[in-house]
Amino acid sequence: MGIRSLGYVRLQAPDTAAWKVFGEDFLGLMRVEGDDPESVYFRLDHYPPRLVVSPGDEPAMTAMGFEVMHERDLAEVAAAVEREGIKVTAGTEAECAERRVNGFVRFQDPAGNPVELFYGPVLDHVRPWTPLVTSGFVTGDMGMGHVIVTAEDVAQEFDFYTRVLGFVERNTAGPTYFMGCNARHHTFGIAPRPGPGQLVHIMVEAGSLDDVGLALDRAADLDIPMMNTLGKHTNDHMVSFYVYSPEFYAIEFGWNGLRVEREEPTYEITEGAFWGHKFTPPPAP
Repeated sequence: MGIRSLGYVRLQAPDTAAWKVFGEDFLGLMRVEGDDPESVYFRLDHYPPRLVVSPGDEPAMTAMGFEVMHERDLAEVAAAVEREGIKVTAGTEAECAERRVNGFVRFQDPAGNPVELFYGPVLDHVRPWTPLVTSGFVTGDMGMGHVIVTAEDVAQEFDFYTRVLGFVERNTAGPTYFMGCNARHHTFGIAPRPGPGQLVHIMVEAGSLDDVGLALDRAADLDIPMMNTLGKHTNDHMVSFYVYSPEFYAIEFGWNGLRVEREEPTYEITEGAFWGHKFTPPPAP
């Protein structure tokens, strides 16, 4: 029982057209058609779309979709969440069809972040086409990548994700927690911030350093604002850079992240990078 990986992220945005450029022309994701003609759907690999951006008046993350093994695990994890006094709602048949999964439930975590748990992705067996990222994206047993969110009460949020959802603490950076659920160093992280929880950043990982360099070139060509220069993290050893999404989320594009193949003791980092990752504030609105 427990979470296997990050399966998908769903966003709402005032300007979905900007995401067509950002997702396809910069990140190199495969844009595909979906059930909602107003939404933008992106594939990374053999799974159904892992990133979906739908129209909305205000920028928001509408779902972190975490995969479980099968229907029985979904029922068990959902029951564990309900025992915490959190309302859990099953997805409708139409919602399952739009997500291309056999079943899912939704709830809000203790910080208010929207969570979906799903099983049974529906595969179309069409090879993903990512010509801008020729090495492909590193997914497989590690899922889509990782996501970092905020919480006002970080300790409560950490307790929920480890005790109830089964995540394993990998490291801390002061009050920020990084947690894993598979061999990827971290799939989920929590950073402190007053008020309701919200998305901080999403990471995708390419299969080669050359594809990171080419993505850097595309960011410059498309005038995508840089957040952190190329650098190497101290916790997951990933070589990456960060840009601002159209709504100023942090989007990390990386390579060669650390795999944690067996249980390891947790630790605290005092620097975020061995080198690089120089920060630039977001451009003025």
